[in-house]
Amino acid sequence: MPFSGPIDAIPLWGLFGATVAVILLSIEAGYRLGRYRHRRSENEKEAPVGAIVAATLGLLGFILAFTFGLAASRFDARRRIVVEEANAIGTTYLRAGLLPDGRGVKIRKLLGEYVDARLEVTQPGNIKKVLRRSEDVHRELWKDAEALGQQYPGSIVVGLFLQSLNETIDLHATRVLVGLQSRIPGVLWGALFLVTILTMAGVGYYDGLASSSRSLAILVLALTFSIIILLVADLDRSREGLFTVSQQAMIDVRNMMNDVR
Repeated sequence: MPFSGPIDAIPLWGLFGATVAVILLSIEAGYRLGRYRHRRSENEKEAPVGAIVAATLGLLGFILAFTFGLAASRFDARRRIVVEEANAIGTTYLRAGLLPDGRGVKIRKLLGEYVDARLEVTQPGNIKKVLRRSEDVHRELWKDAEALGQQYPGSIVVGLFLQSLNETIDLHATRVLVGLQSRIPGVLWGALFLVTILTMAGVGYYDGLASSSRSLAILVLALTFSIIILLVADLDRSREGLFTVSQQAMIDVRNMMNDVR
């Protein structure tokens, strides 16, 4: 069950530097080719090349906007699912206190361990080990819930508890899917970088064909596109970078548990 995206092995600062370098090298390669064509062919006009470069820049902008929107929507989904899961756990914890024969004491303890595990998932470390612990707690909770359901089949309180526990388990699967597995596809990353390279090579080719000297504006262009790509990668990563999902809702649930005990 993979949890890493296609470029997760590269830190964000390294991705930014590599993107700037790739863009500048693409522009330089295109510029040199344009200068060569300018010396060897007098028939190639600048106007058609300029139109093609403008079209590819527009296409690159469209792909960037699409990718950014995709990453932003998934970031919002991760924030929303944290709140929903925290609410479900809190409800389950409170309803456990109403269970007959003091059965809720063990269940509340397991829920406390579960919240700690859910918070630990957001920290650097062995994420698969933490997720396995969460699933172990699920099995222990559901084992106790099955026993309660069989012993008190007509109890409304037990029925409500089972409903909220089932929702908690379902939201765990949803959070893993949205937060760790639902990432920008590698094919889209590959297409984005390929179009970026070709577009920047076209920009350099047009400059070389026009026999213009290199401009500092090229650096501005490279930095601008690199920053946008960096933001997309940051939004796509759930456990690092500037756009990390706040776990305050889960922390509030843990504080509530400490107050209720």
